[in-house]
Amino acid sequence: MSTASAVSTTYLELSQEGGGAHKFYEVSVDGLVVTVRYGRIGAAGQLQTTTFPTAEKARAAAARKVGEKVRKGYAPAVQGQRAPRAVTRRQIGSAPSTARAVAPVLWRFRTGSAAFGIHVDDERCWVGNQAGDVYTLDHEGAVLARFSLPDGVKCLVADDFWIYAGCDDGKVYDLSSKLPFAAYDIAADVDIFWLDIHEGVLDVSDRAGRLTVIDHEDEHQWSRRSQGEHAWMVRADDRAVYHGHHRGVTAYAPDGGGELWHTATSGSVLFGWQEDDAVYAGTGHRVVQRLSKATGRIEATYACDGAVYSCATSPGGRFVFAGDAASSVYCFDQDGTRLWKLGTGGGSALSMQYSDERLYLVTTDGSLVCVDASEAAIAAAQQGTVPVARDVKLAAALPTYAPATAAAAVATVAQAPAGAVVVECVQQGGRLRMQVVSGGYDTSWNVQFPRAIREPGARYVVDALHPAAGGFYRVRGDIRRLL
Repeated sequence: MSTASAVSTTYLELSQEGGGAHKFYEVSVDGLVVTVRYGRIGAAGQLQTTTFPTAEKARAAAARKVGEKVRKGYAPAVQGQRAPRAVTRRQIGSAPSTARAVAPVLWRFRTGSAAFGIHVDDERCWVGNQAGDVYTLDHEGAVLARFSLPDGVKCLVADDFWIYAGCDDGKVYDLSSKLPFAAYDIAADVDIFWLDIHEGVLDVSDRAGRLTVIDHEDEHQWSRRSQGEHAWMVRADDRAVYHGHHRGVTAYAPDGGGELWHTATSGSVLFGWQEDDAVYAGTGHRVVQRLSKATGRIEATYACDGAVYSCATSPGGRFVFAGDAASSVYCFDQDGTRLWKLGTGGGSALSMQYSDERLYLVTTDGSLVCVDASEAAIAAAQQGTVPVARDVKLAAALPTYAPATAAAAVATVAQAPAGAVVVECVQQGGRLRMQVVSGGYDTSWNVQFPRAIREPGARYVVDALHPAAGGFYRVRGDIRRLL
């Protein structure tokens, strides 16, 4: 323990071999204030600050926190002496397409780094790349905004009208308002490959083939280790969590009650998609396979000419799309008949989504590509006639948003605007919880809220709260601190 002026700081680390925990815990006491910083070794971590009525109580609380961690295996360490554990980045090769014709690309936006994350809704297109950039565009390709996240984006997922980015720093950021925040902080020994969110419950698949389930309060619920490793697929609904890995797809009960079924696929699962009654697994053995959600039975197989990096469907599974390792994109009817194969005109599609007769791809060369997937455009492309693809340029003054890392970074207001909702941070069972102050809400429900900006007793103003299954509220719109 070292002392500088009136501040004393204890820094601890827990590092386990074989891919186990690799995290730190730091406690600082400055008079009445105790600051705890924790996270993965090498990262900035999260901060929690608590003010006590006396200096003695502050020192006693800090000692308890340190003692708890030491009993769990943490030990004193020198910050910076241990290197951060390497994050697994997907090893991707991309060959030129063997297709005789190129897809009818309407526009292309180059993000500058390989892109895995995509989400398309009625209003916007989202793309997230390995540099930590997330861009939003309208459907005609105009760039609207940029989110600058601390690390590479593994994937983008939506839950109703909330959108989340899973990143290499082990955090999942809510991008639904101008101020992005870390809604979930995955355990330090989990190397995220893919994730899904359903009704506020986060499902994480990782390098070791584990499935980790975390509730809306960012608290661990349950985990399972599947039969295989390298789990690049996780999808969830009310009936199950579908986990794809190198030995196939396994379905688990949503409450962690056990395995429902397991199906071996033709090759390692590299990507997953779902519709109401089926899940689709793209594999390294050049196929997409459709599995019944009820039984796990393989109902159809869609044969490609290379390893399948991504897949998607049109509503109801009427058409099935796939992108392979050789920069080609395919379309099949629901029974497995190949309708067409075209080159992307760029890299291989690492993720994709279909919307309103357009197929959106994110690729190994970092592009978001909008393909006209209408029957007329595809027929013309097969005959060699395609539009001139428009290269989208960044606006000169593009709005850019970064996560708040401390309460001080949050804008303040003197009073709540009309129609806004006030929430308060309270101590509850040793944890900081957010509860609704404004009338008309169930005060027994907690509010999903960024941990990095929680301070005991502080009140915040949000634009709106929406109830979610499971009995909690989710924030909609901007967050401001109430003076």
